[in-house]
Amino acid sequence: MEPDELYTLRAQYWLGHYSMALDEGRQAARRPMAAHLKAEREELVLRAALGLKQYDRVMSEGSSSSNPALRALALHATYLSSAPEARPGVVDNLKALMASPDAASNTSLQLVACHVYLAADMLREALQCVHHGLTMEHLAMCVQIYIRIDRLDLAKQTLDLLKQADEDSILAQLTSAYVGIAGGRSGAEDAVHLLGGLSEQYGPSLMLLNVVASANIVGARYDAAESNLREAVDEFGGAEDADTLVNLVVVMQHLGRKRGDMEKYLSVLKNRCSDHPYVRGLIQVEGALEREGGKYATASA
Repeated sequence: MEPDELYTLRAQYWLGHYSMALDEGRQAARRPMAAHLKAEREELVLRAALGLKQYDRVMSEGSSSSNPALRALALHATYLSSAPEARPGVVDNLKALMASPDAASNTSLQLVACHVYLAADMLREALQCVHHGLTMEHLAMCVQIYIRIDRLDLAKQTLDLLKQADEDSILAQLTSAYVGIAGGRSGAEDAVHLLGGLSEQYGPSLMLLNVVASANIVGARYDAAESNLREAVDEFGGAEDADTLVNLVVVMQHLGRKRGDMEKYLSVLKNRCSDHPYVRGLIQVEGALEREGGKYATASA
């Protein structure tokens, strides 16, 4: 794929450099470009703002737009910033938007809807949005969904299609790393190599460091994973990021650290990231253990 005016903006967004993406978006706005590239620039800028949790900005700019993809981004921001009981209503609004006649041909709208459905753990609906693989991002999202439903065979097939489109693209390299990690220890080393190359070329980000840490965890290189995560905390605000905190807890368990060393991370997770799947699962397990413990305590009394 030949570079165009948005090559750098796309790269920064895909690699998790959201602040840099916003800066690049502002600079790109000063340059003349085709109408379709201008629309894509507006979408990428709001997606980067969403990555920075600037929900009010995304809702304000997106909801007033005539672009359905931007309105869907506003719904995504609303979903992420809403209380759990309000989220089904947001999903209903998204479904109404997806029912419009133009939705079938609007690849940007389909992509945003896929992300919202994934946030709602609606994997079937998410896959339906992108399974035709109309763009490289559609293919990359298909791979991630197939990994989540334990269909590594389909993930590899879709990755092959992505590589056929542009094997050297950032998306192809990132997606290859995801498939490598999902494949277990045998693919983890290749994933670390790929991600290391991207970090050297474009610089580390919170997202990249977490993916590298995940690869190191799968490859049983726990000290290296801890180093990645410490960098994420010290330099990229990872102390309040759910994925970073979860990965730190996992690494500490593998390194045999004391429970007290993990408590501060678990406390932040429970207090600030209560809707994260790891936290929901942890609370469910802890509740089950307490109930079973109560039964034994009653019986012994």
